[in-house]
Amino acid sequence: MKDPLQYEGKRVVVTGCASGMGAAAASILVDLGAEVIGLDVQPTEVAVKSFVQVDLRDKASIDAAVVEIGVPVDSIFSIAGLPGAPFSDIDTVVVNFVGARHLIESLVPSMSSGASIVCVASNAGLGWQQDLEALMPIVSTEGFDAGKAWCEANPAAIATGYYPSKKIVNAWVAWRGAQLMEQGIRLNCANPGPTDTAMMPTFEEQNGKALIDAFIGPSGRRSSAAEQAWPMIFMNSPRSSYVAAEAIHVDGGFLGAMTTGQIDINEIMGGL
Repeated sequence: MKDPLQYEGKRVVVTGCASGMGAAAASILVDLGAEVIGLDVQPTEVAVKSFVQVDLRDKASIDAAVVEIGVPVDSIFSIAGLPGAPFSDIDTVVVNFVGARHLIESLVPSMSSGASIVCVASNAGLGWQQDLEALMPIVSTEGFDAGKAWCEANPAAIATGYYPSKKIVNAWVAWRGAQLMEQGIRLNCANPGPTDTAMMPTFEEQNGKALIDAFIGPSGRRSSAAEQAWPMIFMNSPRSSYVAAEAIHVDGGFLGAMTTGQIDINEIMGGL
């Protein structure tokens, strides 16, 4: 079958294209024949069609990038992110959610029915459903300024930065994804398990290698960036045309083992 994922000639935006999962996704999409517009705060070595420098902490930078991207946009891969410390909690949540959301929402008018968006969350965001009432105030803020202001006014709610940001992304995708599907635009997210990327040393320094490894699960290993990129590429493909407002867990069986009692994450973390 020729072009089974149907990316040939599609205009695709990939944030975080300079490294890790973003670079892996951008490289695969180039090979699949997509017209890839790569965004990052740092230059990329991936042979994208065009590169736009953007700082997701800066609304003006995002707005300028949207103008440069142009129309139409067929798919968005929102992969750029911060790991938390040494970045502030506010910067982390702004990049991982507020700025990412502003970019997506600014591009939605450039998207038609059949377009798709995938965001990167994390299995660090597990349990967001139980926290939904507390998450909805930031999820339902309108625009960059309101989202950032909420973070500034509620420092306890975003303490540590990374973990709450990933719960927020999951909640927003479920909430906003249902609304966008009415326009024929699909919004989903991926929840990766531990992955060997440039961020991993920072995660280990912050949390300790033992805690990171506690989230590996039955696979017994960390994933590669490409192993995370391919499921996102499938989710954004027209082949996933009935998948919307969903989260895929790309975690080597961790969630399944935890849900069925084969892993007691409280016991594991209590022993660290």
